[in-house]
Amino acid sequence: MKRVVVGLSGGVDSSVTALLLQQQGYEVIGMFMRNWHDESVTISDECPWIDDSNDALLIAQQLGIPFQVIDLSEQYKDRIVNYMFAEYQAGRTPNPDVLCNREIKFDVFLNAAMDLGADYVATGHYCQKGENKDGTFSLIAGADPGKDQSYFLCQLSQTQLSKALFPIGHLQKAQVRQIALENGLVTANKKDSQGLCFVGKIALPTFLQQQLEPKVGPVIEIPPQLQILETYHKIEPSLANVELLAQPFTFDQDQGHLVAKHQGAHYYTIGQRKGLHIGGRPEPSFVIGIDTQKNIVFSGQNEQHPGLNRWALKLDETSISWIRTPHEFTINQKLDCMVRIRYRQPLQKATLIRKEAGFFILFEHKQKGIAPGQFAAWYDQDELLGSAVIQS
Repeated sequence: MKRVVVGLSGGVDSSVTALLLQQQGYEVIGMFMRNWHDESVTISDECPWIDDSNDALLIAQQLGIPFQVIDLSEQYKDRIVNYMFAEYQAGRTPNPDVLCNREIKFDVFLNAAMDLGADYVATGHYCQKGENKDGTFSLIAGADPGKDQSYFLCQLSQTQLSKALFPIGHLQKAQVRQIALENGLVTANKKDSQGLCFVGKIALPTFLQQQLEPKVGPVIEIPPQLQILETYHKIEPSLANVELLAQPFTFDQDQGHLVAKHQGAHYYTIGQRKGLHIGGRPEPSFVIGIDTQKNIVFSGQNEQHPGLNRWALKLDETSISWIRTPHEFTINQKLDCMVRIRYRQPLQKATLIRKEAGFFILFEHKQKGIAPGQFAAWYDQDELLGSAVIQS
């Protein structure tokens, strides 16, 4: 009998994951990851870890499976929290959930499971795993397009994927809840958690203020008629021009006018609309640029603002990860694919190309809010091929 350790989060998805594996004849062990100790920055009614741990225990008791809590807070701080602080301080937008899967769930947690003699680890992710004729594995989007979580697993290696099971990936969310109800699971009607993996929803500014001190600075509104923006959008969107098109916009304080004050440029991200506290403008304002050195946030009205939309991006070459077979691109070699640059974004038609200066992605249509630090993931239909951090 194969042994599998399930990451029980206290939610309905991981509960049904454990149930299905048990029904399939696996020897199932439930394990709850405690990644967080600081309650001061957790929004109390959003997935507090103690309640989740208790719910995970109740599920294990219902199913009659062994259960334990593993404290990974030290590793989580070293690998995820410190990374978040560093990225925000540098004016980039991190994705801790992608890193949590690569560094915690499918590394530290996976190793702990292997120490228990497990053959696999399983999670309640809405994605699927395919096995190929050559013995390799593919990462496939979840069957429920509204819940597909393959993006969050975009940095997994072939070794990590070989040890992973995703038992609910072929199901719709409604089916998962129905299975939980039919089997009387105590988490059947529990709402979905939000925020950091196995932590809950955090108050981000409060969280960041642990290390990044508030610092009042100006919010400068940039007019859409700025010359550098008009020049950019006159460039032909072609692979020949991809390096030009991937250059980030840079703004100066004297190119716009003051519309508000902020509490620290490192608290904001490109594309952000909420939390700007800009009043009296004819249209909604968005963050279109951040200068953490000078502590300036640049804004623009309307999501069609030319400073918010770009044709291309450059990848951080050191972070490129291929799920299945590493692709050795020669200069000017390209790959037509579908790309997303944030979770839940519909896939966008694009081309990945290698130039002498590095790897670039050119989109068929302009993309809103390209944020350095986020991950770009590229697909062939519903198979996730690879990913990398957005450099610019």
